[in-house]
Amino acid sequence: MDIASSSLCQAHKISLTRCQPSSPVNSCSLTFTGFSLPQISAPSLAKCRRKGTSSGFVRACVAVEQKTRTAIIRIGTRGSPLALAQAYETRSKLQAIHPELTEDGAIHIEIIKTTGDKILSQPLADIGGKGLFTKEIDEALINGHIDIAVHSMKDVPTYLPEKTVLPCNLVREDVRDAFICLTAASLADLPAGSVVGTASLRRKSQILHKYPSLTVEENFRGNVQTRLSKLQGGKVHATLLALAGLKRLSMTENVASVLSLDEMLPAVAQGAIGIACRTDDDKMASYLASLNHEETRLAVACERAFLETLDGSCRTPIAGYAAKDEEGNCFFRGLVASPDGTRVLETSRKGPYVFEDMVKMGKDAGQELLSRAGPGFFGN
Repeated sequence: MDIASSSLCQAHKISLTRCQPSSPVNSCSLTFTGFSLPQISAPSLAKCRRKGTSSGFVRACVAVEQKTRTAIIRIGTRGSPLALAQAYETRSKLQAIHPELTEDGAIHIEIIKTTGDKILSQPLADIGGKGLFTKEIDEALINGHIDIAVHSMKDVPTYLPEKTVLPCNLVREDVRDAFICLTAASLADLPAGSVVGTASLRRKSQILHKYPSLTVEENFRGNVQTRLSKLQGGKVHATLLALAGLKRLSMTENVASVLSLDEMLPAVAQGAIGIACRTDDDKMASYLASLNHEETRLAVACERAFLETLDGSCRTPIAGYAAKDEEGNCFFRGLVASPDGTRVLETSRKGPYVFEDMVKMGKDAGQELLSRAGPGFFGN
């Protein structure tokens, strides 16, 4: 690779992005929004294209290639490895159902830098606000720069921006949290005073509630690779990560153990991918309808109704999980906690696995915990 191409790849730390083996290398393209790109000469691009097609990789420098045709679907996503993996999963599922999307350039992936990606020096709770990882992507959708937006559902605020709809959830991954540590097999095995790194108040409060002898480092942010690097560098003794993300990145070899739902209730919508489009775009709505996994969509709706009732934000330790039980009913568990973990309130509901009933269960559970918590419970 020439110097210019190498500099670009190093600058964005995504030097190699493997295309799905089931689709042609040229069936998608990449663009970066919110990143400063160096100029690359035409010979450099030609050289990069030749290397990319022979090795099965799309290099970052394809970001500045001129597209040879207008894409049928432009997918907007963040630029982290996990976000890209989710965009590729969406692309692969679309191509498996719709043959026209396997043609060269039919699907274009637009990488958009969000507020949450730009501010890494502060804990999420200190930045405040909602939509830290979705706002810029939603704006690109509304403005017509992209056709669909792929989100981690746990990042999506309980309200949706005007002119957008989120009609599709892919099949949900494992919702549990994974314990990552070089010296211990579980949280219970950590010596008193050990430091656990997590940017999640939900994880912090549940850790401190069950293991008050541990210390939590809140400003432990970054993508999966960054956090694992910090752990290996000795900044903390252990960390917790969503097992779903590790599975999508094929990085489960880093897992020391998986926490049960009793030990760590997951974030609302953890493990679920949501795909949004504009409300007036019937063509994209039709594509997304073909991908939607209704069981996941209903579970996420129940959990988000619970979250909305509690008016949850990054400053609020809230957990919730809905799933279909052996009898085909919905079983929901919800939790709120004080930020320091001294108080944890839990509740559960069971009812028909039907949208209206499940939304009602989520709201009812939220109202119960609000009543039980009382004023000032969250320290806001």
